[in-house]
Amino acid sequence: MANEIYLPTDHVVDRSRLPSFEQYQDMHKQSLDEPQQFWADIVNDIHWQTPPESGNFMTYNFDITKGKIFVKCLEGSLTNVCFNVLDKNVRNGYGDKIAFYWEGNHPEDYSRVTYAKLYDLVCQFGNALRDRNIGKGDRVAIYMPMILETVVCMLACARIGAIHSVVFAGFSSDSLAERMSDCKAKVLVTADGGWRGTKLLTLKDTCDEAIQKAKEKYNHEVKTCIVVAHLERVTACGKLPHDLRDLYKWNQDVDVWWHEMMEGQSNICPPEWMQAEDPLFMLYTSGSTGKPKGVLHTTAGYLLYAKATFRYVFDHRDKDIYWCTADVGWITGHTYVVYAPLANGATCVMFEGTPFYPDNDRYWAIIEKYKVTQFYTAPTAIRALMKFGDSHVKKHNMSTLRVLASVGEPINPEAWLWYYKLVGSNRCSIADTFWQTETGGHVITSIPAATPMKPGCAGYPFFGVDPVILDNDGQVVTGVGEGYLTFKRPWPGIMRTLYGDHDRFQDVYFKRFPGYYCTGDGAKRDEDGMIWVTGRIDDMLNVSGHLMSTSEVESVLTEDSRVSEAAVVAKPHKVKGESLYCFVSLNEGATYNAELVDALKRRVRDRIGAFAAPDVIQFAPGMPKTRSGKIMRRVLRKIALGESDFGDISTLADPSVLDELVKHRST
Repeated sequence: MANEIYLPTDHVVDRSRLPSFEQYQDMHKQSLDEPQQFWADIVNDIHWQTPPESGNFMTYNFDITKGKIFVKCLEGSLTNVCFNVLDKNVRNGYGDKIAFYWEGNHPEDYSRVTYAKLYDLVCQFGNALRDRNIGKGDRVAIYMPMILETVVCMLACARIGAIHSVVFAGFSSDSLAERMSDCKAKVLVTADGGWRGTKLLTLKDTCDEAIQKAKEKYNHEVKTCIVVAHLERVTACGKLPHDLRDLYKWNQDVDVWWHEMMEGQSNICPPEWMQAEDPLFMLYTSGSTGKPKGVLHTTAGYLLYAKATFRYVFDHRDKDIYWCTADVGWITGHTYVVYAPLANGATCVMFEGTPFYPDNDRYWAIIEKYKVTQFYTAPTAIRALMKFGDSHVKKHNMSTLRVLASVGEPINPEAWLWYYKLVGSNRCSIADTFWQTETGGHVITSIPAATPMKPGCAGYPFFGVDPVILDNDGQVVTGVGEGYLTFKRPWPGIMRTLYGDHDRFQDVYFKRFPGYYCTGDGAKRDEDGMIWVTGRIDDMLNVSGHLMSTSEVESVLTEDSRVSEAAVVAKPHKVKGESLYCFVSLNEGATYNAELVDALKRRVRDRIGAFAAPDVIQFAPGMPKTRSGKIMRRVLRKIALGESDFGDISTLADPSVLDELVKHRST
């Protein structure tokens, strides 16, 4: 089933800008052999205050043994990302086009903003920041819900040359304090609060704690906290104090209302012209295994790559309605909610809520409401929605969909097929995108009308991307094989460093295999030359000398119709080295018993081999997930080992899940 090939349908091909595999192959070859010529079309579609130097598209060193690692793209140029995503679109006649449809947590809350109006708001807020002496190179921390002001703030920073550092608004005050202090943020932008389903989020209160902790623990003072009054304008989904301001304290010396800062501001804000390698933003990785890494992206190369990946991976056309469900606190939200769609003049849906509120059909209702043509979400959301059956999907008209996509982790074949057959009605292409915070944009993916698809397979390299699979000894694996996923040359959107720690940047990504960027993920190449991402290397298992990925086992477990979701971790074994400890969540009506456990073990043994048979299969009423939907596997490892100190769990969506997992732990 997983190796079955699905070809793009006429529904996709007939409207595509890249309609054949041969064309993809020719373009990919040119992108590697003649990069300057390949990228010229999109480079010429960017506004340059000073054009890039001719004949100097990209310079780099990936070999740590030969000196400092660096990447430079489009040197000599001056541009501004905000100018390209707003001014340029308005000047080209898109001023009245909808930039964003905003859909709130409650279905009664919605709005829209045109490119012209967004331009005005960004200029006004840019001027407000300049009034606070924020300018080129200053860092601005953002801790916001999925509201339009979040986009305004990011673009205003880009306009005036400030570097934004968005922190996902589910992180604890400790995590926010650490990130603000590390980047030396002068300003924090937040909202008084928000709703997620029926849960009230008191963001301002978290920010107050973070500002205090930054001062006490890191000796860093955030002098201004700008607050959007969000709660008073949206539908309450639960019990609220009579006065919203009872939810938090107000410090006149630090706090200022967004709307008061905006009053009287001009909608003319001259852009700061930035050099190609000037920083655009930094985004911290989760820090679950140590000090958070401030991944730094720069201006020209990131803009070029974001613009290109959106154009081809989503096969964007002028009248499309695009929706990415990601939060802007993560890289997917940066690139594929904000910068890439706007760089292409797209109309987007921005969603503050959850897939399950007020009903389990919220995603499908929104697709029908806005006539969405491209839908981009996470496998974890797809699997969660599968549990509720097909009826929620079938009652909505989603015939406008043309491209489906997934992000965040390898999608298991069962979820892929459900997505393809039910949501996409057997006619939409699925782009199973592999990329990272560090890569800036898609690096391995399907191209909707051009490439064949296999359930669970990432696909082919994007333009300019040159993947290499290496074995443990750093030898190149040619043809069919499995190993470490690396890249032997950069692409325009790759990160340039870790903020304030270039040595760590070199050690983490380039030391293991000199001459290659190491993703930290495993991959295998099949007989058709397609690349399967097998998961993080630390999520790979070595059982009795057999190397396998956790995602491979998880896919087999979820083939059983009773299993809705599975997560596999390694547990030390005296004989095998490592054994498989599996957690399974069940579909409604299914029963966890000895027969199920035996059937699942037998299925894994039959599909992968006797060496892969799990030692433990534990019932999991729910998985420990962050609010972005990612499973916290380090917590599962602790449970498998019988440990009770789970470390920082502030980003867990539902901490009560841990008690249930511990209760069901196998002894």
